[in-house]
Amino acid sequence: NFLAKRPVHTVVMTSFINDNGIENADNRGKFYAYRNAAGDFEGLALIGHTTLIETKSAEALEAFAIAARNSETPLHILMSDGKTTESFWNLYAIGNQQPRMVCTELLFEVSFPFQIQKCDWNVRLAKPEELEQIAMAHAEVAFLESGVDPMVKDREGFLKRCLKRIEKERTFVVFEDGKLVFKADIVAETENVIYLEGIYVAAEYRGRDVGPKCLSALSLELLNRVEHISLLSNIEFKNAHKCFAKAGFRNTDQCQTIFV
Repeated sequence: NFLAKRPVHTVVMTSFINDNGIENADNRGKFYAYRNAAGDFEGLALIGHTTLIETKSAEALEAFAIAARNSETPLHILMSDGKTTESFWNLYAIGNQQPRMVCTELLFEVSFPFQIQKCDWNVRLAKPEELEQIAMAHAEVAFLESGVDPMVKDREGFLKRCLKRIEKERTFVVFEDGKLVFKADIVAETENVIYLEGIYVAAEYRGRDVGPKCLSALSLELLNRVEHISLLSNIEFKNAHKCFAKAGFRNTDQCQTIFV
């Protein structure tokens, strides 16, 4: 109920809980809740590989920062809206500890009504036998965003996670002559919101409106299941933002992401 107050911003935490439960290794971290002295619920955080925070309470933020210092899972990414991430880091960091990278992410959303792009490409669910190409494409996107290639850092674990997403029917692709042309993944899905990640267009197909048309077609299909589709993109990725705009997405907010 707490997360449902801002369903677009909290879609990932809600989806993880729905998919995996509160305690599960697939969350790659642990959920922490904060209640004030009166017992009122003031905050929820997933602390681990991807650390997500939802709270407006300074006391809750400080408590989460203390818990994060003792996390069994090393922190890799810190995410929240507005200045919450920066405030969390200031409470979490010890001494002169500096983040590896800080960037601003723009939140894009699409819902009905939106202008649909005519798409001649067949956007379909990915198949397990296509894993290698899909993982390589996703790793390329991840490297651009974080400076870390997951195929180098943890190839086996990354392939396993990509395959699981394919098996859960959350990876959508376009192939031509056996080559991956377009890819997009559902990272999180709730009753009202789908959060997309890893939007990819093969280099030789860029600049030909493949991205906007395929993303528009996929969005049209997914909006039969939910009311909103959202995604985040680094503020520096101007060409990607043009693609999202052509596909019908609007920039509605921004957040700060810190790579530890």
